[in-house]
Order: sequence, then C-alpha cells, then structure tokens
Amino acid sequence: MKQKKAWRVVKEVINEADIVVEVVDARDPIGTRNRKLERMVLESGKKLLIVMNKADLVPKEWAEEYKRRSEIPVIFISARERKGTGILRKELKKIAREIDKEKVKVALIGYPNVGKSTIINVLKGKHAVGTAPIPGYTKGKQLIRLTKRLWLLDTPGVVPIDDFDELVIKGGFPADKIRDPVSPALKLIRRILETRKEALTDKFGIKDFEGEEDILKKIGEKRGLFREGGEVDLEETARWFLREWQTGRFTLFSKDQEKKQEINWDFEEILGKVKEEEIFDPRRILWKFEDKLLEKLDNNKRVGILEVGEFIVGIATGFKKCDSAVKFLENLTGKSVVMSECFGKKWKGIIAILS
Repeated sequence: MKQKKAWRVVKEVINEADIVVEVVDARDPIGTRNRKLERMVLESGKKLLIVMNKADLVPKEWAEEYKRRSEIPVIFISARERKGTGILRKELKKIAREIDKEKVKVALIGYPNVGKSTIINVLKGKHAVGTAPIPGYTKGKQLIRLTKRLWLLDTPGVVPIDDFDELVIKGGFPADKIRDPVSPALKLIRRILETRKEALTDKFGIKDFEGEEDILKKIGEKRGLFREGGEVDLEETARWFLREWQTGRFTLFSKDQEKKQEINWDFEEILGKVKEEEIFDPRRILWKFEDKLLEKLDNNKRVGILEVGEFIVGIATGFKKCDSAVKFLENLTGKSVVMSECFGKKWKGIIAILS
C-alpha cells in the first residue's frame, strides 16, 4: 500500500508540473535513475531534465562522457558547493521558453538522499520572491516564484524503492542484518560493471573474471574471507562488500582513484601463511618474512589485508613515512591500528593489526 501511495504522489507531482527534474546521484547514475519515472514523464508529454547532483565527487571527463551518451538532457551540479546551479537555472529558463504558458511549473523528483531538498533551497534562495497555493494539489503545498514565468513546487516527489535488493544497495537496510546478502551484492556488482567496471577491477586487483559471482569470490579471496576447508565465504564477503558501499568507503570513484594513485594488491602468500600458522604479532611476522617483504620495498604502493575474526592483519609498503602507511591502512579498512611494526630505510613498509 505504501508503494502505491508513493507512486500516486509522484504521479500528482508530474501532472501538476510542466517541467520535471529527475535528481540523480552522480556517483551512482544507473542506481539512482528510475526508468519507470522517466517513461511516466515522457508519456505525459511533460519536459524532462536530469540533474546529476554531487558532481564534485566524480571526474569531469567521466561526467562529460556520460552527458554525451544520454538520450535525455543532463546537467551536472553540486548543490552543496553551489556549483552548476546557475547553469541549471539558465537551462530551466530555456526549456520554459518552449512552453506556451504564463506560469511554468517545475518539480523535482528522485530517490531519497539524492539532494532534492538541497537543490530546492538553493534555487529558492534570494530569488524566491513569493508563494502561491496550488489548487487541487496536496494540502499545504505551495509554488515558489523563481522568475516572472518560472515557479517551483516547494516539496519534492520521492520515488519509492520497489524491491528489497534496491533498498539494501541504497543503504535502507543494514548489511549486517541481511539473511541473503549475496543477491543484492551481485546486483550491485552488475550495476558497477555497467557503469564503471574499473571501480572493481582496479580496487581489488581483479584482471580476469567470468561473471558477478566470480568477482565476489575473488574479493573474498583478497579479503581472506574463507570457510573451514579453504572455500570462500560468499555470504560474509557479500556483507563486507555491501557494508563498504553503504558507508561510502567504496564508491565508483575513490579518493585514491581521484588522485590517480596506483595501488597493487599483494602479499596473499605471506598473509595465507600468517593465517595458517596463526602469527598475529607484527614483529614475529616481520622476523619470519623479512626477506620477502624487503624484496618488494620500493616506491610502488603495495597492500594486502586479511580478516581474522574481529581483527585485520594489514601489510602496506611504498611509503616515505611510517605514519603515512598507518593512515593509509586505517582509511582503507575503516579500522584503527592497535599494533604495528615499521620496516625499511628510504622506502618504508608497515605490518599492522587493526580493530
């Protein structure tokens, strides 16, 4: 019933508006665009504009390429940073000129948390010079005057999330409480492959794969998430992967990718023996594997991590300072270093236990 009611409100908004702005998160355009909504708008004969919010968090070149390939007009903005909102206002005025009405009404519609309300507040700003009630529309809703002809619906339309996997991917249900985390994880992986597969292949060092489940399996291998007997624990891997996405530690464009800093995933053999022999003291790990670790100590950043219960064993090399390596591991895992051992001279490495 809630779904039907939500879609009924969205339909009301579309019927009332002359221009519909679909607000999308630029970091996840496929996941936050809604094709059903777009069909409803186009079939109603209303003008449709896609606004990609949070564009400051994606590379400009990628944004321009996405805009070029889109069959629907796209504007990139960052409402929070007040960037691109002038271009949005200009585009709305341009579209309004094509509509033969004295009062052209604009509605913002999209999923929760994509920034609809922020954009409305930015557009209202000092340019909002009056309000008017909307006859026949939900009680209490008003129009905000932007220009002589352009008016803005003061409340956005919220697109409902229609299935449970989507609810999980959009952070509406905690990853740790999901009975079957594999299904939404595979759906998320499929979406990332369609949008920007490098986000997966580069971050996890995956070169060859046969499909979504194979990628999930390889991520589990990289994380050291195994069942007894050496088989990858797909469920635990899926939970970890979804948790990283929900908390924003893993996105299509990570901070490391924005800085174009190449990271090589390594040390699987060493970490495998660490787990097999149950060596969880950084000094003992260095003493046992020092020769192999020093062989890979240069200006190339290498990292390996292994989850053991509530702890993570991390190895990172290729840093000028030990503190930098510690911070790197903490940012990568979202955990805090509780024990560590630094090694190397010109280029340094760190072995750490994180919790």
